[in-house]
Amino acid sequence: MSNEHTVKSYEEELQFLIDSVIKMGSLTESQLIDSMDAVIKVDKDSIDKIIKSDDEINKFRSKIDTQIMTLLVKRAPMAIDLRETISSLKISQDLERIGDLAKSNAKKVKPLPLDLPEELLSNLKRLGDLVIKQLSDVLDSYVNKNFDKAKDVWEKDEKVDDLTYIAMESVIDFLSKDKKNLDFSTHLIFATKNLERAGDHITNIAESICFLIK
Repeated sequence: MSNEHTVKSYEEELQFLIDSVIKMGSLTESQLIDSMDAVIKVDKDSIDKIIKSDDEINKFRSKIDTQIMTLLVKRAPMAIDLRETISSLKISQDLERIGDLAKSNAKKVKPLPLDLPEELLSNLKRLGDLVIKQLSDVLDSYVNKNFDKAKDVWEKDEKVDDLTYIAMESVIDFLSKDKKNLDFSTHLIFATKNLERAGDHITNIAESICFLIK
């Protein structure tokens, strides 16, 4: 009876860890969506809320680290359980970085003018929408342990690079029209690069899920 109780407790601890990663992923996705909205709408009022939500993501990261240490020390997981534990660690690290990049983009909104060119915003939005969809798909693949979906996200990384290039071209065009746009353009270039880097972290998550499943 005691052994059965121990096994049940171990399974519950492992499931608790997986649930924590899923909740952290959901928070990160919301933060990425909110920060993208703030950039496209130049919504300066939402900046503080986005920065605060990043604190919640960081708390989840600390909680997951503690859960992983407990599992490794107490349970010494083997095979698939060990892969699940290590993958949770790597995925939570990438989610934290995506949260940091979303927060950074929210901060870039403050100095922006309200009359940015429509084409520039449209190209930035296309990039942001793809990165958000990639994150949504990779989290879905983690929840459902769907190898094909994770692999599909992994393979779409080049599309993120292509849309980054197009968005960058729009920013450079904006700068070339008036040297007074230099400060604004610098913030927009950083925002674009942050989205590309978020895409890289999403690809890392997809790799971790593929490793976990197969």
